[in-house]
Amino acid sequence: MDFLSEHQPELLPGKRQLPPTQGVIEAPHGTTIVAVTFPGGVVLAGDRRATMGNVIAQRDIEKVFPADEYSAVGIAGTAGLAVEMVKLFQLELEHFEKVEGAQLSLEGKANRLSTMIRSNLGMAMQGLAVVPLFAGYDVDRDKGRIFSYDVTGGRSEEQGYAATGSGSIFARGAMKKLFRNDLNEDEATTLVVQALYDAADDDSATGGPDVARRIYPIVTVITDDGFRRLTDEESSEIARSILERRLEQPDGPRAALL
Repeated sequence: MDFLSEHQPELLPGKRQLPPTQGVIEAPHGTTIVAVTFPGGVVLAGDRRATMGNVIAQRDIEKVFPADEYSAVGIAGTAGLAVEMVKLFQLELEHFEKVEGAQLSLEGKANRLSTMIRSNLGMAMQGLAVVPLFAGYDVDRDKGRIFSYDVTGGRSEEQGYAATGSGSIFARGAMKKLFRNDLNEDEATTLVVQALYDAADDDSATGGPDVARRIYPIVTVITDDGFRRLTDEESSEIARSILERRLEQPDGPRAALL
């Protein structure tokens, strides 16, 4: 980023000059990303839908990417700019590791991403915002950590769980009820899929598990063993178990009490 800023700043995502336009630019947007910590690691997951206004622009977009061996980024906001920002972030972390011979600390990674988001503020003011969720395993503190951001690059560390995107208010409500400090890895992965299901139930921009097309949420786990993405079979098994429970209780747990 520093090299490009000095020699060709127009190549950076946030420095490009857009043509004059009236109103908000229509571009595919990614939506809901969720994260949950558990003893020994963190889970980061995202749905697969991208929208453009009231249209589904893509049903199987990927919104969760490894940043390096011990961290990952989930993107919400303008999909094209977000993916480009993540690729640049991955390159910066790899470059730092090769030059310094050691990985940047998790705190340092979170701060660097904050700087990149802040450089996109001009685009955000034109409706092309990028608001990611960053999660990773802190090898120094021996635990998973989650960082959320706003469009100005403001960074906050979240405790326990976090969500961003259009369906975040519904996902956060689900996680608030289901989260415990003693979750194991399997329970944490089930929780994030449940939260995405609840978000999709109330937010049209969030895609739920699509059994017919075999499209399921992307679920990643980061522990001291590094980054791991659940296979489609593992994700589909979790999604199907949630769907089966919902078929038995379509209105949720409250229905069993009535």
